[in-house]
Amino acid sequence: MLEEELRDAYHFIFEEELLQEMLKFGSLKEVKSGGIIIDIGDYVKQMPLLLEGAIKILREDKDGDELLLYFLERGDTCAMTLSCCLGQTKSEIRAVAEKDTSLVMIPIEKMEEWTSRFKSWRNFVFESYHSRLTEMLDTIDTIAFLHMDERLMKYLQDKAKINKTEQIQVTHQEIAYDLHTSRVVVSRLLKKLELDGKIGLQRNSIMVHDL
Repeated sequence: MLEEELRDAYHFIFEEELLQEMLKFGSLKEVKSGGIIIDIGDYVKQMPLLLEGAIKILREDKDGDELLLYFLERGDTCAMTLSCCLGQTKSEIRAVAEKDTSLVMIPIEKMEEWTSRFKSWRNFVFESYHSRLTEMLDTIDTIAFLHMDERLMKYLQDKAKINKTEQIQVTHQEIAYDLHTSRVVVSRLLKKLELDGKIGLQRNSIMVHDL
């Protein structure tokens, strides 16, 4: 099962020798929707490569409130995880399965070895840093320059695209946690978006019309 999923997700990125190394030293990890993959304060001993599913990366403030930074899809890894692995520091993010997710976990010592041995791995690491930095800047721009209703609509669109469905299963409170705001504000803005014809509200789910 691991070999089939690994080849399907990464055969076009990594050469055969590296794929064989991943099969030899990597381990399959499956996480149900809502499960925590990496938590704040954890020492990261393995780097996750996403095979199937989706992951949301969250930051937490001193009061315990969360803010969504970005989503990861198949073929991605998290640059913050890379930094923690290589620097052997505690994680400053929380990685949560957006839906049922499978990953291959790569031991930290192999990450360092492969960087010098395989050009494809080195390029993958650098490109991952660049992609996640771009997404972080996009998140900063969203917070700094968009009104809350625009942030909310972008969040719903991103979530629909990640889950590959126009109907997303999410509560108003869950949205409030991800956007670092209150449930009352979310409920009011969702009603406004529904009146504008951009979404349809259902019990514990939202139909996103404007993709």
